[in-house]
Amino acid sequence: MHALVTGVSSGIGAAVVDRLLADGWSVTGVSRTAPEPRPGLTWLGADLAEVEAVPGLLAEIGPLDAVVHSAGVQRSAPLGSLSPADGALMWRLHVDAATAVVDAVVDRVVDGGRVVLMGSRTAVGVAGKSQYAATKAALVGLARSWAIELAPRRITVNVVAPGPTETPMLLDPGRAATPPKAPPLGRFVRPAEVAGLTAFLLGPEGGMVTGQQLVVCGGASL
Repeated sequence: MHALVTGVSSGIGAAVVDRLLADGWSVTGVSRTAPEPRPGLTWLGADLAEVEAVPGLLAEIGPLDAVVHSAGVQRSAPLGSLSPADGALMWRLHVDAATAVVDAVVDRVVDGGRVVLMGSRTAVGVAGKSQYAATKAALVGLARSWAIELAPRRITVNVVAPGPTETPMLLDPGRAATPPKAPPLGRFVRPAEVAGLTAFLLGPEGGMVTGQQLVVCGGASL
């Protein structure tokens, strides 16, 4: 089994790679920073915000059993202090890059393959995170549309939407305006838990789940 995973250098993307390798997959990973080398992982260095370069970057990849778009960044600010540049960066990396990646390789995804987009429970709207929330909400529209298009090929497309997760993003100065709060279950989500849900969607038991947003947030969305 071969998966293409973006954002593999740290956080959720790195945890997804660890889980897939443990489950016997081979992984082609894409990120700006080199990940920790592991047997079974092939790395392509690239900034996916440069979406025009994506088709060439991925031209030699395939066939694929799964695609996971996990690359992301968070910039937050309240209304009245929004940055167009921050909003554009998040849109390029979350929405345009997801579109470019899946569009570039869809013909190399095997029938019965899987696509997972890494969203966020903030897609429903959170004060101080409007631009970030908008980009993550857009992924749901992409996933549902692609799920319908790809259903004849039995390719599933879903969004995994974590709440506050123990990753470097929690400490990113760009999100200082909205410091993370522990959810009702009393701790932040662990990257391995997000990877576990992703692995379920990529595995044999997830074959009839498509066009859905699955939230793992420790009760933060309640």
